[in-house]
Amino acid sequence: MSSAAIPSQVTSDQQRANLPASRAHRVGDDQEALAIAHELAAHFRPGASLRDSHRQLPFAEIEKYSVSGLWALTVPKKYGGPAVSIATLAEVTAIISEADSSIGQIPQNHYYMLEVVRANGTAAQKQQIYELALSGARLGNALSEVGTKTVGHYNTRIYRQADHFIVSGRKYYSTGALFAHYIPIVARDETDDLLLAIVRPDAPGVQVIDDWESFGQRTTGSGSTVLDNVRVQPEWVLPYEQSFRVPTAVGPVGQIIHAAVDLGIARAAIADLRDFLRSAGHAEGVTADPLAVSSYGDLVVQLHAAEALLQRGGHVVDFLLADACESTLALASVAVAEAKAATTQIALLSTNQLFELGGVKTTAEALNLNRHWRNARAHTLHDPVRWKFMAVGNYYLNEVYPPRHGAL
Repeated sequence: MSSAAIPSQVTSDQQRANLPASRAHRVGDDQEALAIAHELAAHFRPGASLRDSHRQLPFAEIEKYSVSGLWALTVPKKYGGPAVSIATLAEVTAIISEADSSIGQIPQNHYYMLEVVRANGTAAQKQQIYELALSGARLGNALSEVGTKTVGHYNTRIYRQADHFIVSGRKYYSTGALFAHYIPIVARDETDDLLLAIVRPDAPGVQVIDDWESFGQRTTGSGSTVLDNVRVQPEWVLPYEQSFRVPTAVGPVGQIIHAAVDLGIARAAIADLRDFLRSAGHAEGVTADPLAVSSYGDLVVQLHAAEALLQRGGHVVDFLLADACESTLALASVAVAEAKAATTQIALLSTNQLFELGGVKTTAEALNLNRHWRNARAHTLHDPVRWKFMAVGNYYLNEVYPPRHGAL
């Protein structure tokens, strides 16, 4: 795919209308997906630090990303998609995240919701939503809430009224919603079952608020979504909790993308550390210091180990998609948990070592190298890694299958 196929900017009218700027490119296979990812990363990288410093939301970059066709990578071949390996999806995410981890994280919920559609959608819903994704439409999310007892509790409600549904509630961590053409909402119905309702961000009663204030992943726009008696037609409502009652790839796919974001952050930190140590005034000292060289080598070894676990996890999820059952889901969940544990550790270690080995000059505000640490520290909190080790240990030591939810 040539650069000419990617639009150069998004107009304010297009943003307000929440419509794709143009029909998306159709990715042919895994190798093309990786090539496009590298091309986009080269475009995103130069402005990443400035966007972070000024909390400049990447509207134009996200339009380029989705119109490139990469947001449709998991659409099944039956519906016209490339259905690339989940290992390829993870590597694409890591490539983009190395360039700008906020941009890398934004489509995570889009891919997650496409898996919910795969697991629970009717044939008509799959046809419609997959075609939208292939055309360049972006799904955001209104899933998590604050102030609830646990992440699995929801106060947002959906109920049937005549020939339609009504949804009301307030969501936070709505990553992707500010950039979305459609927002999937998780809510409880009258029977306390969880449903997924998909709405347009410009629908009456929907308000997406840019109130994300974390010191990391600053430009993901992961703020609030307010739903005030939003009307939803039945064809835009599908089961959600059912995704975890039977074996599906919803949880592992969602989690492996998070792992890939952390891997991308680690790659960026290690590359910037290398460039800094090689720069004038440092090469003769630090790069000749055997302890510094050894520490840098340790980072590279752990990075490569995390990369291998991420690829392995992706291939195991591919196996799950081909043969979904209790045992393949357990194996995939644990494999992805191993990858997430490894990418969390190398992301945190490398972003600390960037300053440990680089010295005080790396703390200069003008360099903004602290964004790597901030991004790693914020994003790795998404699903605490201690849960991953517990799941892995229980599986291999006690032969206990991990629980089914979106965090495994």
